[in-house]
Amino acid sequence: MAKAKFMNGEFSAKFKGKRKFVAEQMEAIKDYAARDDMQINICPIIQERPSEKKNTEEQITPTHFISGNLEHVVVAIYDNAGIPSFMHRFRKVTNKELFGGSDKTNAAFIIGDEEYDEIYISVYENCEINGKPYSLPMQKPWTGITNDEAARACFSKGEGWHLMTRAEWGLLANLSLKNGTLPHGNTNYGKYHANPEEHGESAGESGKTKTGSGPATWTHDHTLEGVHDLSGNVWEMVRGLRIKDGQLEMAKNNDAALDIDLTLEGDNWEPVRDDSGKSIRVSVSDGGIKFLAESDHEEGYDGCRWEDVNIDCESETLKELALYPGEPEAYCYIDSTEGEYLPLCGGDWGDTSCAGVFHVYLLYPRTYAGGRFGFRSAYFRKLKTE
Repeated sequence: MAKAKFMNGEFSAKFKGKRKFVAEQMEAIKDYAARDDMQINICPIIQERPSEKKNTEEQITPTHFISGNLEHVVVAIYDNAGIPSFMHRFRKVTNKELFGGSDKTNAAFIIGDEEYDEIYISVYENCEINGKPYSLPMQKPWTGITNDEAARACFSKGEGWHLMTRAEWGLLANLSLKNGTLPHGNTNYGKYHANPEEHGESAGESGKTKTGSGPATWTHDHTLEGVHDLSGNVWEMVRGLRIKDGQLEMAKNNDAALDIDLTLEGDNWEPVRDDSGKSIRVSVSDGGIKFLAESDHEEGYDGCRWEDVNIDCESETLKELALYPGEPEAYCYIDSTEGEYLPLCGGDWGDTSCAGVFHVYLLYPRTYAGGRFGFRSAYFRKLKTE
């Protein structure tokens, strides 16, 4: 067992655990503290906690409010292994508040037919420690596992932990659009394609950068306390959305946050519907993509920018899932042929202007894993609106 403590003015951190883990965390925190724009002044004690203190929370940043009176706060939440993750707390909003929809509570806050006042999303793309995912700065993103394996790893952290869902991704995309802070990111081998002065720190392979090593504009709200790397770096796998035989399917609301059956033939998939209740299919032909509420569709696979996608139906659910041209230049690639394909979100380090928080690839089967595919965990606590 090794211990270490780092102090730099008001910024401090303590580490306890295996020697390799402590050494890695010390190097990462030194790099993070050395940043000119580093604003988080308090770091949690990163060590194994006594069993009675596991699954607890520490506030990292002061609570303040941004546009639309939305709360903005980062906390450290310790999982069942006693290791923390930096998590951004999001308070419940309605679709009317979020994108001018109905008064319905946004789907990200409805889990198992219960409304939750808050959810938590990883500030950083997750790294791996002892087979579990963690949201920590200046780490190499965990890649090379399948969507199902990522989901199992997130569930293993304890009650409330889960692989980030498409409903939660949609929440962040819509918040970014609403507030005029669509995130930049590592879209050109360590740099932002539109401004090379925006860059991150290399993760040591390919074009990846270390988690959270970019500037504030690489977050969902353009503050360093925002959710980092939603655009570029590594594609992110999410849970609760797929296309199967040309039909868009989803888990109800944010039920994908629960350990329900979302396997290939799972019972918890349902059609994505338009506002009249018709199921939505996707036609792909001659480089064109069309969302339509009809029983037939054209089979194919291709992509285009969202500004060229034809959405021939009205659907608040599509907006909740950020499946619309909220970011016109971001890319949408869909396979509507026979088979099941799961989403990859945000783009990667080489997607240049095609990347973005609205970027989505519904192209790869659930069995696929690669060095460009990462993920992040999310969390909800058992406090519900009565």
